[in-house]
Amino acid sequence: MGFSGHLVFARSSRPLLEAPVFDDLGEELKATVDTWESRPGGWRTLRFDSGTWDDADLPALVEWSGAPACVADVSDSSLALVTGLDTTGRRWQAWLNPDIAAGLLVEEPEDIDDQLLWLDTPEFHDAVRDKRAELDAEIPTDAGGAVAWAAAAGVPVPPRTARIEELLRSHETFVEDLFGTLLDELGLPRAAQPSPEP
Repeated sequence: MGFSGHLVFARSSRPLLEAPVFDDLGEELKATVDTWESRPGGWRTLRFDSGTWDDADLPALVEWSGAPACVADVSDSSLALVTGLDTTGRRWQAWLNPDIAAGLLVEEPEDIDDQLLWLDTPEFHDAVRDKRAELDAEIPTDAGGAVAWAAAAGVPVPPRTARIEELLRSHETFVEDLFGTLLDELGLPRAAQPSPEP
């Protein structure tokens, strides 16, 4: 079993768990939160188990930190939906490992009695192919949003949008590694230490 939960990436001179948005967690739950990796300049990543982070918390975190932030919603280490927000309220989203995401995003017909049988039909594979094409068509917009977010975060060298598009089309066994690579390619300071194994 891989990791399912959230990787919360933000900048702060203080520990991220001191943000008021986490006040309701309680000490016992806070003790389960891992510091996933730190980067120069006060950039930090926290790893929350499923059910701990709420998507509505992102604006409050950005407001508290005064800097752009992003969150990867990870499912079983196999795929993630990354949501970024800057201080002006501009938001972007991108799927990591979109081939896997396509299979999960396909809507199951209402008249299906056995899901396992549905997964082995030509109709399912056609639906996955169509969904993958739909996700692929969104990648240039997703990459552009990510690059604009990085610029708002003050990266010194603008990332190449084409490289971000390539990354968003790629696949890694552990999607957490792909998230770290995305941050690297967006020009954020590189982690001082390698990320721990998921």
